[in-house]
Parts: sequence; C-alpha cells; structure tokens
Amino acid sequence: MTRRAASQPQENLPLVSDRLLVRLTLSVVLLIIITLAISIGGRWLGQRMALGGHSENETILSMTIGEDTLRIPENTIRFAEQRRSGPTERIDLYLTWPGMAGYSQERRDSFDNIERSDLLLFLQISQSTMSKDMSGRLDPIYTQLFDGEPRSYGNGLTLHHLKNTSGYGQEVLLTAERPGQPAFAVRCLLPSAGERATGGDCQRDIHVGRDLTVLYRFSSSLLKDWDHIDAAVRSFVGARLDATIINSAPKGD
Repeated sequence: MTRRAASQPQENLPLVSDRLLVRLTLSVVLLIIITLAISIGGRWLGQRMALGGHSENETILSMTIGEDTLRIPENTIRFAEQRRSGPTERIDLYLTWPGMAGYSQERRDSFDNIERSDLLLFLQISQSTMSKDMSGRLDPIYTQLFDGEPRSYGNGLTLHHLKNTSGYGQEVLLTAERPGQPAFAVRCLLPSAGERATGGDCQRDIHVGRDLTVLYRFSSSLLKDWDHIDAAVRSFVGARLDATIINSAPKGD
C-alpha cells in the first residue's frame, strides 16, 4: 500500500515540464535569430566581398589637410579607413582614365581588371614637405644627376638616365618643354623588353592649393597622354578645394 502511494505522484506528472517547454521555446527563438543573422549577415558580407573594399557611395566628404580643405567623393578614396570627414594627414585616391571617375558597378572592370594597367590613376594628397615640386626640382637637383646623353622618347618627351649613385635605381627621368610653363618632369621605372608595364611605374608630384602636394602615379603605357594626365590631375584636385581658396596655383612651377 505504501509503495503504490509513493508511485502515484510520479504517474500524475506531465510528460513535458514547464521548464522544458521554456527551454524548447528559447531554443527555437534563438535558432530563428541565428538563421536571420546568417541570412542578413551573409548578404552584407556578400556585398562587401563583391565590392572588394571599394565603395559605390558618392557622398562628398569634407577633409582637411593642413591649411587646405577638400571635398572628395567617397567612391574615389582607395582605403576604407580614410573614408571619413575631418582632419587627416593624407588622402589616397584612384580614378579611371580618362574619365577621372570613382568606383561604381558600371566601372568595376576598370578597378578590378589586373590585366589592364592603363585604366587607373593613383593620387596621394598630403601636406607639402618640400618647397619645390618635381618640375621645380628639375634644374637645381635632377640635372645634376643626369648620366650620358639624353634621347628622344616620342610624344615630346626626352629621356634622361640617372647616375647609379643617385639613389633612384633603374628609374629614368622624362622631361618635356611646355611653352609658358615650367618643364614637365616625371620619374619612371620603364619595363624591359617583353615585360608589361605596371599600373604605377611612373610618378610625378605637383603643388596645389595653399600647401598641398599631389603625388600621382600612372602606367608608363600612358606616357603618350602625359600632358592630358597632368592637366586632368591638377584640375580634379583644384576643383575640389574649398571655395575660399582663391589662389590654387602650384608652388615651385
């Protein structure tokens, strides 16, 4: 009799306890949340991976370097950590050539096609550290480093080899006379026969604004367009200087 009485409460217990129901409910809710997070996160990650670090956002950012303020479209800025308004030490840009446009889905091949080195220009904008730009340094510095006779390189350019002791390795200097303007000068690491030009094997720096240096790089396969590239870079940066800057003429030219 005692044994049957002791077992009775066990027979009257529910098959599923309230505690277990709560745990099952929480598990289902948690599973739904995880599923939604994976779905949303997967789409977000997929979009990020598809962009490959680029930005399609054309929002204008107000960025200040030293005494100069520029208004730069976000999709022209190369590095994500630089895509914010405010003071900064440097801005790295990439632009299509000849369109001078930032990244978009329609132009993604220009930014992602590693087989084409002539599709982009690379700009680095920072505060000037030298009183003269590359054209201004031509006579007092570079001419002292020339080695051997110059030769014509076509498209109005003259090629100068540099001394082995100059510190520029295998680079050469290409110059061109410009009526009414300082001579053009650009340093290049020209590809050897059978080699392909890279996307940044030529570089030149110019002064813009109050105290900015714009170092721009481009493929040596674009040297035929040197004068158009120089004008386009100067125009692009100059047009994005704060409107209060009246004199945007380069220093040292």
